[in-house]
Amino acid sequence: MSALMLPELAPTMPAADVADRCRVLGILNVTPDSFSDGGRFNSIDAAVARGLELVRHGADFVDVGGESTRPGARRVSEPEERRRVLPVVAALSEAGVRVSVDTMRASIAAAAVAAGAVLVNDVSGGLADPAMLPFLAESDVQCVLMHWRGHAEIMQDLAIYRSVVEDVCIELAQRSDAALAAGVRPENIVLDPGLGFAKNSGQSWSLLAALPRLHMLGFPVLVGASRKRFLAECVDYGGLDPSISTDRDDVSNAVSALAASAGAWGVRVHSVGPAAAAVRTASRLRAAALGED
Repeated sequence: MSALMLPELAPTMPAADVADRCRVLGILNVTPDSFSDGGRFNSIDAAVARGLELVRHGADFVDVGGESTRPGARRVSEPEERRRVLPVVAALSEAGVRVSVDTMRASIAAAAVAAGAVLVNDVSGGLADPAMLPFLAESDVQCVLMHWRGHAEIMQDLAIYRSVVEDVCIELAQRSDAALAAGVRPENIVLDPGLGFAKNSGQSWSLLAALPRLHMLGFPVLVGASRKRFLAECVDYGGLDPSISTDRDDVSNAVSALAASAGAWGVRVHSVGPAAAAVRTASRLRAAALGED
């Protein structure tokens, strides 16, 4: 890494504000092949600069990932994922950023937490690496456990459900039960329905509509819809191209507002500024509805 001057950052918002509203996780892909922004932040300097920019735009966490999980993507090696992720996690943490690490490997999660990460986002829900749940219990770090049925190369063949909402709820409950059995504290667990992961468009929309049912599992819920393919059907105005992922940002922001209004713990997004405005608007509306203003 070149000599990059890193300003120390105060927390993006006071703790009370974060507790009262939906969190915003800004996506930072340090990969050459992620579906939306792969290759834009390949260098450490570019990635760190982008992470700092996400915080300035209102991100509560910067979610750093070194392995693409787009449909059809092949896994990278553990050494390569480590090379991509750890310098960025360390630099952002040193600057005062609340960093989340997006990984399915316990070894990467452990190294990232040692480098300052405060949250582990495992899209496999602990299924890809049997050492993940014991590590999460030992480290006592907050974690996101996503609904997952298989790696990116095969996941779209696994989008077969009797009832997508009930099946996903059952399988997420199995993951939270496994985490609790491994010793993970319940207050450290956040669940993610895995929109677009082994789900077709209709199934993803059904899960979005079922956020109240997901909350009945007893854990906070993270929604990761940003720029995903199932949003493209809503992009048919103003000359926007549904095949271009960034042209789905308006719909992504609408989903962030709706998810926040429905009580989501957090949203994981590419375009942070509009999403931050959306969740704060939803927070104000919920407060007004409860007569708190």
